[in-house]
Amino acid sequence: MKCILMNKNTEVLTAEYEPELKIFIEIIAIKNIDYAPLILKQSYERDENIREELSDWFKGRGIPSFRDNLDLLLAKLDVSAPSELLDKAFGLSLSDQYWIKPFDSTVEYKDINFFAHDFDDADFTNATFSNSNDYSTKISLISPNNTTDGRLKKTWIIEDGKRYLLKGGYKTEVMQPFNEVLASMISERLGFFHVPYTLEVIHNKVVSKCPCFIHEHTELVSAYQILHKNCHKENAYEEYIQILEQHGIKNARTMVENMFILDYLILNEDRHLNNFGIIRNVETLEWESVAPLFDNGESLNIIDYNEEELIINGQGRFFYKVDKFDTIIPQIQNKKRFDLSNLEGVAEEFEDVLHQYQSVTLMTDRRINKICTLLYSQIEKLKKALE
Repeated sequence: MKCILMNKNTEVLTAEYEPELKIFIEIIAIKNIDYAPLILKQSYERDENIREELSDWFKGRGIPSFRDNLDLLLAKLDVSAPSELLDKAFGLSLSDQYWIKPFDSTVEYKDINFFAHDFDDADFTNATFSNSNDYSTKISLISPNNTTDGRLKKTWIIEDGKRYLLKGGYKTEVMQPFNEVLASMISERLGFFHVPYTLEVIHNKVVSKCPCFIHEHTELVSAYQILHKNCHKENAYEEYIQILEQHGIKNARTMVENMFILDYLILNEDRHLNNFGIIRNVETLEWESVAPLFDNGESLNIIDYNEEELIINGQGRFFYKVDKFDTIIPQIQNKKRFDLSNLEGVAEEFEDVLHQYQSVTLMTDRRINKICTLLYSQIEKLKKALE
């Protein structure tokens, strides 16, 4: 199938796409490479094989094979593999403006994008979060839910014309949604640029809910795309900040430091290169700002917890290495700018939230107490570290 990779209304390149294999088999012509996904543009400038990079990038837009409870979801959607969803709605996403246009089609971005056009969300939400084995409902695949990454169950919904992402916990674990709300509470108190998270109960499961922070003129460009083959891994922290500053983001260091301070406080073990980055204007290509803090669920040692003991791993991801959280503190240039007195009472407030949903999560009082004690001690530890 001959097609055009589009960035909103701009033709990026024409290519031959093989629907059965879900790969691009030939790049026919380059149109406007500056408007390509950054990782593809940088590959082109290095004179690499961008056909392979294009296929990898497109595949990466889809639901991964390790999505929680994927088999049940695919059965309800009546597809055999998540890759089958990629081209069902032109490959459109709510994280950027890229789409695949059939070569002879007259369809336009304004007619199909999910920022301006509603989509059916109730059936996909039910299929995602319900444990029901009912496969009788025909679910629309014209949806941005075809292009959601990550292992956690998630789905886009529309409320009062706004797009929100619902995201659950992992398997029987319940803490991820609560950790997102905790990150919002801390960020609000410390004045960090962040995505606000709230909680809802869907099919007797607590899920986090956050608004889409991309609109039809912007895209999220991940740190992975920015740094891929473009830095010395041992010095990625400083080089990432330099790259952002070179593109006009003057507060880059402050924003990156804020992110790692948040990760320190909540013991976020999963700050990988695809859950932070920058927001770029897709029309002017201006790097507008660092992306707000989002995707903070893998925190407070939720994987290492058991009822008898709270095992503190104490290690997080810092670009290309995994290390103790304490190692990031010496790299904070202005330690005095953080007023941690604003966090007074946050552990108690978080404890109230956990108790509020206890009838759904069945979390024990003992576990809630241990988690909040850990949070309180981490705040006190950071106070001393910043002195």
